[in-house]
Amino acid sequence: MVLRVRGRALPDGRWLDLYADGDRWATDPVPGADLVAEGWLLPGLVDAHTHPGAESPGQPLDPDMLRADLHDHVAAGVTMIRAPGIAGEPPAWFGADPDVPRAVHAGPWIAQHDTFFDGWGRRADLADLPGVAAEQARRTGWAKIITDWHPGDEPVPAEVLRETVRRVHEIGGRLAVHSQHAAGGAAAVAAGVDSLEHGMCLDPALLSQMAAQGTALTPTLATITDSLHRVEQQPDSPRRRWYLSGAGVHAALAAAAAEAGVTLLAGTDSRPHGRVADEVRALVAAGVPADAALGAASWTARSYLGLDGLVDGAPADVVVYDADPRTDLSTLDRPVVVVLRGTVRHHR
Repeated sequence: MVLRVRGRALPDGRWLDLYADGDRWATDPVPGADLVAEGWLLPGLVDAHTHPGAESPGQPLDPDMLRADLHDHVAAGVTMIRAPGIAGEPPAWFGADPDVPRAVHAGPWIAQHDTFFDGWGRRADLADLPGVAAEQARRTGWAKIITDWHPGDEPVPAEVLRETVRRVHEIGGRLAVHSQHAAGGAAAVAAGVDSLEHGMCLDPALLSQMAAQGTALTPTLATITDSLHRVEQQPDSPRRRWYLSGAGVHAALAAAAAEAGVTLLAGTDSRPHGRVADEVRALVAAGVPADAALGAASWTARSYLGLDGLVDGAPADVVVYDADPRTDLSTLDRPVVVVLRGTVRHHR
């Protein structure tokens, strides 16, 4: 059976009829196609920073939880995820089975010794980081380095990150880095990494360089600002002062990044899964234009991860809404239909 959707397609709002016989869109009419929805059409949503399959930091990957988490993503309209760090080697069905989103992942987090969560990731000496990251990227396309961790820790030096970028790019991979301290963020930007995850405490003066060299920012704004309120209640400490200073201006950083032309990616980095709409709303509340915030969770993120939007020959993913989500962001919580790989996976 050929599936059909029609409506106003974002980002440009043009009227579009789409047909899917399998996992590719076509615009040539197909007589007798089954019209499953009409409304406002978004290319399938993307959560570009999510770690499904583990209940809490340090716990092993649970395949049953992994599938349940991915189903939560699909119900929210997410048809593509990027897991920049995952708790274990994912099963063969990850990113491939028809009922779960498309996916890319960076394997286990890569960190210096005595940093990051116990039980998660792998530890390496500074001299070994480039080789470890390149080996991971060769297998999965991405690697992820924890550039900094606790306040006062020495971040991974820019020269080590620069060599890591060179080695990863040499084999056709991409490098994401976790950074929440000014020095770590500066090192990551100087090295030309592909994506900066979180980016808290980043010097806004570096945003123009990020835009020029194509370093994306995944600010995970909603989870950072949610944590801000909890940290405010804690006793004074260096960690509290660091977090409040960075998280308190993180929304302004995200807005400045959008204005500077940095590629923004929407990522949730939290449980429960399927809440990328919260990140879109957090970005808009911070001052990011609605088109840019929606793009960060849809067409911009898809393009960044190598997927076309709603055009002939593109993967057959779409989320249909009954109103324009740019004018009412609460619409994102009420998808009418979610089509993944040319099949309806959610129907309101």
